[in-house]
Amino acid sequence: MSPTTLMLVLLGLSTVGYYIGRRQAFAVAGPTRKVQELHSRPTYYGALTALWCGIPALLLYSFWLAGEDTVIIQLLVAQLPENIRTLPDVELKLLLNNIRNLVSGNIVSGEIDATQRAAADHYRSLKATSQAALAVVTISTTILATLLVRSRIKATLRARNHVEEIIKYVLIACSTIAIFTTIGIVLSVLYEAIRFFQVIPVTEFLFGLEWSPQMAIRSDQVGSSGAFGAVPVFLGTLLISAIAMVVAVPIGLMSAIYLSEYASLRFRSYAKPLIEILAGIPTVVYGFFAALTVAPFIRETGTVLGLDVSSESALAAGLVMGIMIIPFVSSLSDDFINAVPQSLRDGAYSLGATQSETTKQVILPAALPGIIGGVLLAVSRAIGETMIVVMAAGLSANLTINPLKTVTTVTVQIVTLLVGDQEFDSPKTLAAFALGLLLFFVTLILNVIALYVVRKYREQYE
Repeated sequence: MSPTTLMLVLLGLSTVGYYIGRRQAFAVAGPTRKVQELHSRPTYYGALTALWCGIPALLLYSFWLAGEDTVIIQLLVAQLPENIRTLPDVELKLLLNNIRNLVSGNIVSGEIDATQRAAADHYRSLKATSQAALAVVTISTTILATLLVRSRIKATLRARNHVEEIIKYVLIACSTIAIFTTIGIVLSVLYEAIRFFQVIPVTEFLFGLEWSPQMAIRSDQVGSSGAFGAVPVFLGTLLISAIAMVVAVPIGLMSAIYLSEYASLRFRSYAKPLIEILAGIPTVVYGFFAALTVAPFIRETGTVLGLDVSSESALAAGLVMGIMIIPFVSSLSDDFINAVPQSLRDGAYSLGATQSETTKQVILPAALPGIIGGVLLAVSRAIGETMIVVMAAGLSANLTINPLKTVTTVTVQIVTLLVGDQEFDSPKTLAAFALGLLLFFVTLILNVIALYVVRKYREQYE
């Protein structure tokens, strides 16, 4: 039984367990159906049965699949001939990778001999045995858990309390996973960044004014050392993001104010979905629009005005990126403005305030924390955009604040550095992690500033 099929079977058994527990609760209540004598409603008894039916089996299922491949590989290596088991780690890993590719039907490197084919057959056999054992163990666990919970269902069983306790622990587990995932990402990036800073000084990276990470594969090639000054890259990121926010924040915020405070319900029902359609357009489409329409228009306009405009410019990328971000600002701001209690509006009107005064002095201050959160999300979206920058702003890391020149961003450079035939241990590749770490700290500083502003205005207007 495949893992997907087994998952569906477990979900089906949990559903059956829900109805078994619910039916048992009615049976405990007696033929007169005195449900009020039960401690909890019958649905809680069903939910308790379903949770005990599904959670242990799903945990066993997850841990089994997590360690299955490791155990199979160890058993497989133990059955290989002595001359193969004693191979260097790199060659042994390549051989095992070929065996996996042979089992899955992918392309393998080199010729496949009889030993590898036999190992592939043994791998399939172990895999099939593991999946069969997993199915038997998990289904048995599910059935036993269902019968156990069913036997314990009584009128005094605090099913609701148990269900809420289990759900609380599930939520704690999910929160813990999210926290440790974030910590793991930061530590992995930090580890690779430290390796980079062991080769390139931190001061050169933070304050260097030239970015040209072209490292040669061999020491005797030209360009064996590059320039790793990150200032041009981050300046380009800030320039494009600033242009995008200059476009997105006023338009998005004004449209949100109009839709929530001034527009009729009929107009709002048509306008808001049309604005939000912008969020569903793929970024590559925005990139084509920027490269084929906006950038030539800016270049031709600059030529008419006597300006020197590059074929790829920060202005083109920033304008199109701002259009893309408008729905984020507009939709979130509209939601927070509508969340302001109607009593605040009525109180302002009763004091003689006009609609514009109410909006400016009551509605916007009350909704300001949410609006700042939406703007912060838009800034993060702008900083993380890649495709539009590649197609409209180029790849050159120029130290300039001229929006008519070609610039690049951190995310574009990260993608560029991690693509190619460069060794992973080279400074060129490790520079991507250093950029990611610095970008993480910049985003963290923005979050801290936003929280400070939100806290300040919350104290003033609450």
